[in-house]
Amino acid sequence: MGGIIAVLIAVPAWWLVRTYNRLVRLRNQTQASWAQIDVQLKRRHELIPNLVEGARGYAAHERATLEAVVAARGVATGGGLGIVDQAAAEDALTASLGRLLALGENYPQLKADRHFATLQEELTTAEDKIAYARQFYNSAVQSYHTALESFPGNLLAGLGGAHGRKEYFEAGAVVQGAVQVRFA
Repeated sequence: MGGIIAVLIAVPAWWLVRTYNRLVRLRNQTQASWAQIDVQLKRRHELIPNLVEGARGYAAHERATLEAVVAARGVATGGGLGIVDQAAAEDALTASLGRLLALGENYPQLKADRHFATLQEELTTAEDKIAYARQFYNSAVQSYHTALESFPGNLLAGLGGAHGRKEYFEAGAVVQGAVQVRFA
């Protein structure tokens, strides 16, 4: 009789611990995924001053475009933004970068500049990595939400308030396809 009682206590306890630990693992995975997005965004942000400087020499009278990129970068790197606000700031930055890169089409000397072309290639690589990191993060958030909303996770989700919903990092309509780098 004592063995049956022990099993009746141990099995639910094991089940609760296992379910709670799964929620913790998924929450941590979303945080690690966000860190990867942050790394890729910082890499892109570091390329922008060099792109602006490269374009400035050839397209000095395109001051508004250059200032828009610098301003958008300032907002995106300002810190303290939540995921939704960070996504909006990145959307604005990507749109302004698209206008900057379009200058290459209007200025053949800029388009032919090796340094500018190399920076464009690096920016394209950074954009690809951001897209991949965003996809991985959003997948982790989806898995986390599924665990929170499914049985038995929904029973434990409210314990201690440690398991709340995460925001998706979505690309706005402006971003999708906005940065298109063309080489001569």
